[in-house]
Amino acid sequence: MAHVVGVLALNGVVAADLSIPCAVFDRVAGPDGGAFYEVRVCGEADEVHARHFGLRVPYGLDALAGADTLVIPGIEDPTGPVPPAVLAAIRRAWTAGARVTSICTGAFVLAATGLLDGRRATTHWLGAGRLAARYPAIDVDPNTLFVDEGRIVTSAGASAGLDMCLHLVRRDLGQSAAAQAARLAVAPLDRDGGQAQFIRREPPSTSASLAPVLEWMLGHVDRPLSIRAMAARAGMSGRTFARRFQEQTGTTPMQWFLLARIRRSQELLESGGASIDQAALASGFASPVTFRASFRKLVGVSPATYRARFNAKRRPASKRAG
Repeated sequence: MAHVVGVLALNGVVAADLSIPCAVFDRVAGPDGGAFYEVRVCGEADEVHARHFGLRVPYGLDALAGADTLVIPGIEDPTGPVPPAVLAAIRRAWTAGARVTSICTGAFVLAATGLLDGRRATTHWLGAGRLAARYPAIDVDPNTLFVDEGRIVTSAGASAGLDMCLHLVRRDLGQSAAAQAARLAVAPLDRDGGQAQFIRREPPSTSASLAPVLEWMLGHVDRPLSIRAMAARAGMSGRTFARRFQEQTGTTPMQWFLLARIRRSQELLESGGASIDQAALASGFASPVTFRASFRKLVGVSPATYRARFNAKRRPASKRAG
């Protein structure tokens, strides 16, 4: 008997997210050589609307009760109300023993069922803050590509949804089947770095009282500034400055300054021809070793990997077949 994958199609579904599980699971062969998965797209209505077109959906919500795996793709408006019938259908699938998963902002739909409470989960990094604020009982991790909690698996944006689906194939059928599915998708089976490499980490903003000193700090990221120098610039004692900085930004002066330096190094690695050592020096790191360690900790990949992925000037031209 085939492993049934129910893909939930809601109004406002993100079409790319919807297509990923359909494409991945539809191509996987089981041990006997036949199709291992049966994919059923299930909608809240006979026709649902994506941003640019409508979709005729062959299955209704009742079909989710027979799913072995339920996939909830992202939706355009993650903070909008979820129809009670949809929430009830997801809960019924869970109660019946289904593995429940989400892609991107589909985590908001899953969160509305209460099934993520007390669990670790992820979503697209742009929505992670909203998910955490809206559902404080969830341990939201904005850095990872996907989170496997056993019967509940959540993933970040569309490409991370592909990573998650390949991971599920590996769980179900092993490494060889997952590798074959990855080859068919022309995608790596494993990626390093998580979402952290894609996040635009700007130092936290603050109220007007510290704005001038923050601007001054940003202009001096290439210099070794001490707390005493920062406090003197703000016209405060070191203790008062540190306290007010924490109150207004939610972090320490040195952590803020480190983040500003890393952000500057990212700009250099993305847009210029700077070497790793040059980027380190221009961002205020006296030691390239310290720079590499700090960069990897905050960004999730090495400076060299980051530059290779995001510097257009270094990106090789595509090769023509022939």
